Amino acid sequence: MERVRIAFPETPPLFETVVPVRIGDINYGGHMGNDAFLSVMHEARMQWLRRHGCDELRAGGVSLIMADVRIAYKAEAFYGDELLVRLYVADSTDRSFSLLYRISTLREGRQTDVVHAGTTMVCFDYATRSVARMTDALGAMLGA
Repeated sequence: MERVRIAFPETPPLFETVVPVRIGDINYGGHMGNDAFLSVMHEARMQWLRRHGCDELRAGGVSLIMADVRIAYKAEAFYGDELLVRLYVADSTDRSFSLLYRISTLREGRQTDVVHAGTTMVCFDYATRSVARMTDALGAMLGA
C-alpha cells in the first residue's frame, strides 16, 4: 500500500507557531491521537489567518472550506510536548490552494518530525453555497 508523502517547498514557511500537546489530546495508547493532529492543524491555520485579521469565513474577501486532508505520521507525540507547526502553501489555483503542515517537537536536543500533512482549502461563497474565485487579498496572504 502506498503511503502518503508530503513534499515541502524549499521556500521559508508561510507561518510558524507552537502548539502544546494537551492531556485531552492523548489517547488510550498513551500518545497523541490522530484526531488531535487535525485539531492542531486547524489551530495553526486559524492563527495564520488571525495574524492577517481574518478567519475562515472572512479570508481576504472570501470564505474557506476544507476539501481534503492528508496526514503522514512520522513519530509519536506525548503530553507536554511543544509542537512546532510550520505552514507552507502549495498548488495554488484561482479557486483553491494546499496548506502543508510540518509538525515537529524537540527530542533529545533536536527537532523530530511527528507529522507531515496537507489540506486542500477551497474558496467558498456561503451565500450561494458554491465555489468562489480567490481574491487578490487572499492571494497576497499566500504570497502569490
